[in-house]
Amino acid sequence: MLKKSFLLILITLGFLAGDENGIDAQEAPDLHVVVNMVQLNVAVTDKNGNYITGLQPKDFAIVEDGILEKAATFAEGNAPARSISEFAEQESSAAPSGSAARYSSDGSPQSFESVVNGANVFLLFDTSNYMYRGFVFAQDAIAEFVRSLASADKIAFYSYSRDLSRVAPLTSDRLQVVRAVRSTVAGDDAALYNALLLTLKDAAQNTGRKVVVVFSNGPDNSSVVPPEDVAELAQSAGVSIYMISTQKARLEPVSTAVFDRMTAATGGKAYFAKDWKDEHRAFASVRDDLAHLYSLSYYPRPNANTGWRAITVRLVGDQLKKYKVRTRNGYRLQPSRFSRDNKTTSFGSSPTGMP
Repeated sequence: MLKKSFLLILITLGFLAGDENGIDAQEAPDLHVVVNMVQLNVAVTDKNGNYITGLQPKDFAIVEDGILEKAATFAEGNAPARSISEFAEQESSAAPSGSAARYSSDGSPQSFESVVNGANVFLLFDTSNYMYRGFVFAQDAIAEFVRSLASADKIAFYSYSRDLSRVAPLTSDRLQVVRAVRSTVAGDDAALYNALLLTLKDAAQNTGRKVVVVFSNGPDNSSVVPPEDVAELAQSAGVSIYMISTQKARLEPVSTAVFDRMTAATGGKAYFAKDWKDEHRAFASVRDDLAHLYSLSYYPRPNANTGWRAITVRLVGDQLKKYKVRTRNGYRLQPSRFSRDNKTTSFGSSPTGMP
């Protein structure tokens, strides 16, 4: 159930955005539910965690609330998304279904570097007083991660303690982002979920694949937003969350459970690094995951459910059923704000993460 605190925050942010656009805050706007294209980031691995590549649109079945959906676009890795009709035209010359290839997750070079369509990666760095110890090592790991991402990816870098700092906007300029990483300093309490909520709202304004990668060194001690509401916004906006934390957070049972649940619900992963070497390995694992994600989208079929909609993605064919599929498990329809002349204003995010 959508919590009142989360709805109140989104409504407040929406009215602020409306004032900036010149809309009278005293007008009573109409709230409409709009369902656009649903974007899914899907990872497919074997029992050893190796990525399965070479799959085709026909190898996937998408089900929303028990309704079989028809994919609209498809892409693998950083390749540009193409319409399903294009794949249908090439089907006669394509590899037979179930002939997937294995790709090791050991950090070996990727084959998608030359393409021009990547992910929008939002990096959120914990600069609270939890981070005094090992701060430089964390900066090194993040800087290396930025340099290693595929050239097609765009990166934004944010930091947080009690407040969120948008240090570098979404850009392809790796040097700009690395400089932003090096400029951060530690201090003040941690408001992770407040900062993550605002980061997700920024990410939701972009089309295509969107991920948030969080580096956190400890629990949240200052937020007014519950983590369940943050996770629900990420699911509804189609943003995958990756959490990289230190062993200090691992010692907090509540933080551990929250990080695990939040990342699993959005199709991401949680990592708990024992030392700076583990931090580098965790970032390398995130990089490899981004390079091997399948991107699927669909327009939902008629569905009377205006609340939470469950999504299941499964593989088709006996040869593929042994593989594991990871993606977000659903989304909640979010209201879009309309003025009296029916012009859409900025309010929340599309339920699907697409405009």
